[in-house]
Amino acid sequence: MSEITEAVEERLGHVLAANGLTIAAAESCTGGLVTSRLTDVAGSSAYVMGSIVSYANDVKERLVGVQHATLAAHGAVSEETAREMAEGVRRAIGTDIGLATTGIAGPGGGTAEKPVGLVYTAVATAAGTTVRENHFTGTRTEVKRQASETVLTMALDALMENSGRPQR
Repeated sequence: MSEITEAVEERLGHVLAANGLTIAAAESCTGGLVTSRLTDVAGSSAYVMGSIVSYANDVKERLVGVQHATLAAHGAVSEETAREMAEGVRRAIGTDIGLATTGIAGPGGGTAEKPVGLVYTAVATAAGTTVRENHFTGTRTEVKRQASETVLTMALDALMENSGRPQR
């Protein structure tokens, strides 16, 4: 008999709902997959407030609040941009948690400095912002799936950081 494990979006949803917390996402390379996974969970309307698919830099600036200077200095695929995306969507939508993904899903678009599979994931809460540099492999769909799994896991970890007590 195999053990059925709960998907990360279900575990995260339970923690968010149980603690009255809200979440929003700013997605670039995942194109809405993170939010889709969050809203696959029944009852998610209690905690998912919205998302912005900010594929274009102009949208990152206008709707998410990424600084033009950040994009000019570091590019869309950078730790700095991911941080500003997570913090910006949290602020723009008014949630407890902001998530962000920005990267190169492939198969083209990579460079020696920023190869295909490079994805920055970020989680912003009132306690601070965590950004992770990831190097994923596989097809475009696989990179997007790995990025969504990573940012959702990061959000769950951020909530559970202090001895299992969710952080607002």
